[in-house]
Amino acid sequence: MAKTRVLVTDDHAIVREGLRQLLNEQADMEVVGEAGDGREALDRARDLRPDVILMDIAMPNLSGLEAVHLIKEAVPQTQIVVLSMHKREAFVHQVLASGALGYVIKASPSSDILEAIRAARRGEYFLSSKISAEVISTYLKSRREKPTVRGYNLLSEREQQVFRLMVEGNTTNQIADVLCVSPKTVEKHRYNVTKKLGMSNLLDLVKYAIKIGIIDPELWED
Repeated sequence: MAKTRVLVTDDHAIVREGLRQLLNEQADMEVVGEAGDGREALDRARDLRPDVILMDIAMPNLSGLEAVHLIKEAVPQTQIVVLSMHKREAFVHQVLASGALGYVIKASPSSDILEAIRAARRGEYFLSSKISAEVISTYLKSRREKPTVRGYNLLSEREQQVFRLMVEGNTTNQIADVLCVSPKTVEKHRYNVTKKLGMSNLLDLVKYAIKIGIIDPELWED
């Protein structure tokens, strides 16, 4: 059986080195690349098309959550396992909603990381042993019920992407680079976002993003 090709993403080189060593020691895994921030992770995912990405959730340039969204759009066959210091249910739900299959607490034993990668390779969900298994069932139930968020749901999928990137502080040119579109196209989407939401001030957009759960301030303390 072919080895699972893994891309390791974390903004700390020493952490990446430790993960690389752990994974390369496994008979069924090989690290095919590393990335130090969310944008690099997206670029490397597009180039390498790994089987699984092991990703820190809080990184510079592009958050782990948004990177998950964009990677799943660009390389849908690649599965993602997120690493985080947080074990609050709300954080886990955000990660699963972004498209990841695994959520591992950084304080967990290394066996959790390995099990999560193997489960993701099989297309199965995996949560750290420090998180209740009920979280997945609760998430799946809420997804079936399809809760709506007034305003945000009026945005197209691309407009939602632009909105999330906007409230993370990205400029028009940075958003264009991440989405591989022209700045003019981004400006059009930005205009549509502000018009549909009835907000033109970035601070108001950020407050709205926090209110509807697109941004959780504590999440970026990771």
